[in-house]
Amino acid sequence: MEILCPDSIPAFLNFFDLSIAPSLLFYTYIPTIIISSLLGLFVFIKDKKSLLSKILLLITIFFSLWVLDIFILWVATYNDAIMFGWQITPILEVPIFLLSIYFTYIFTNKNRKDIKPYVKIILLAIMGAVFVLLPTQQNITSYDILSCEGILGNLWSFMYIFEFIAIAWVAGICIKNYRRIPKGDLLKNQIFYVGIGIVSFLVLFVSSNILGETLEVQQISFIGSIGMVLFLAFLAYLIIRYQAFNIKMIGAQALVIALVVLIGATLLVQDPFYSQIIIAITLVLVIGLGYSLTQSVKKEVKQREQIEELAENLEVANEKLKELDQLKSEFLSLATHQIRAPLTAIKGYSSMLLEGDFGVLPQKATDSVQTIMKSCQNLIKIVEDFLNISRIEQGRMVYEKSIFDIKEIVQEVIKEIKPNIDKAGLSLDLNIPVEKINVNADRNKIKQVIGNIVDNSIKYTPHGQINISVFLDGEKVKIAVKDSGTGIDPSEINKLFAKFSRTKEANKTSVTGTGLGLYVAKKIIEAHRGDIKIYSEGVGKGSTFTIELPAL
Repeated sequence: MEILCPDSIPAFLNFFDLSIAPSLLFYTYIPTIIISSLLGLFVFIKDKKSLLSKILLLITIFFSLWVLDIFILWVATYNDAIMFGWQITPILEVPIFLLSIYFTYIFTNKNRKDIKPYVKIILLAIMGAVFVLLPTQQNITSYDILSCEGILGNLWSFMYIFEFIAIAWVAGICIKNYRRIPKGDLLKNQIFYVGIGIVSFLVLFVSSNILGETLEVQQISFIGSIGMVLFLAFLAYLIIRYQAFNIKMIGAQALVIALVVLIGATLLVQDPFYSQIIIAITLVLVIGLGYSLTQSVKKEVKQREQIEELAENLEVANEKLKELDQLKSEFLSLATHQIRAPLTAIKGYSSMLLEGDFGVLPQKATDSVQTIMKSCQNLIKIVEDFLNISRIEQGRMVYEKSIFDIKEIVQEVIKEIKPNIDKAGLSLDLNIPVEKINVNADRNKIKQVIGNIVDNSIKYTPHGQINISVFLDGEKVKIAVKDSGTGIDPSEINKLFAKFSRTKEANKTSVTGTGLGLYVAKKIIEAHRGDIKIYSEGVGKGSTFTIELPAL
């Protein structure tokens, strides 16, 4: 038969007697369990990968378990349960200090590096020693059935000595790293606040326990739990003020949660005398927190007003930028139109000179005119790209769609560009089906895109071959142009379709270009509800450009 403590009746759940516990027990212990658990979980959920958040969660877990253990020692009615509670107290208390050292090491380190192996060994050795001595008389020498209290052994004395050493250890880490951080660094302020918070918590925790046992007034130990609230308050401030643990939290949210917990805890106190004292304490706290809440709300409202003002200014600036962009596009369109006319004349007269319309030219003159002709064609292509960009951005690009066999366009492009392939010394491999593959698209623009892709493959393939294939893939027509050229770094593939963009390898070659061709090609194909995809295993491994269009 289980033995009951003399002054207790198991009225609650047939195990606890809540009437024998001081009212302050409920007001101090229950809120600290709730606040510490909530903050520990909140930080961990927001920053799961951080070692620091994991350690903080463990600190709050062991502290909550320790508080729960002490709470049970007060309200449990059976001696065996109370005896067990006394026995396990050190294994719940010591980890709080060990983890606090671990936490301080990492938090005060600028790079958030893990502690050195030998420090871990020391901390684990201390924990191991406590665990080994836990079931021995070094922990609890005997148990007083009448007073329902354990008689403390030598382990408790060593535990308190270690706890003071741990406090000095934590303070030393904070002071050392605080001095190392240069003035003006935000981490310096964070170390200052976390140092005050964690040292205050540990000092209140151990001193209240020792005083309670020495003076035989266990109610003094209630002060220790307030130390945890103080530590968590400093952490909450660091989260709000400095986004510690990579968390962004609004001050009003944190303060409202604190007020709810504090006011809710007063409902647990039934003694009129203690109730008045607690209400007075709560009132002071509410006034302080209320003032802070008001200031926080004012600050947040001011910040929101500033953001709204910045948004309005940004909108005005954005409209001006749109107007300037429109003017730029119109100027570009006008300028390129004006440039194209003389270029067309130069090209025409060059062609007439080469064809002998003005008589036979000497060989040197013929070579010069051919150079003029080639340069003129390149300039016309660049002008055409600029005109296309202007039309695309202004929404003036006209597409004259018709139904045609895509094979015919591919064959036309190959026929026109075959001399360039032969001149480059490349082999051409074609894989074009016999049957028709119809699409509904702008014939000339699709031909321009295919020609641009094949021309790029020729330019960036110093030797080897080019493979061109046309095939149906479900409801899509695909034209794939594969080469054995310089290849593309996979990390640069996405930037190829941006205006004026070229890869690093392209810039190293002698091939000139504006970086506009692929941008225009992509926009034209997207206007046909299609896409252009690029694949390359890497630099020097060739590349594959695939044009996709809806099949009929």
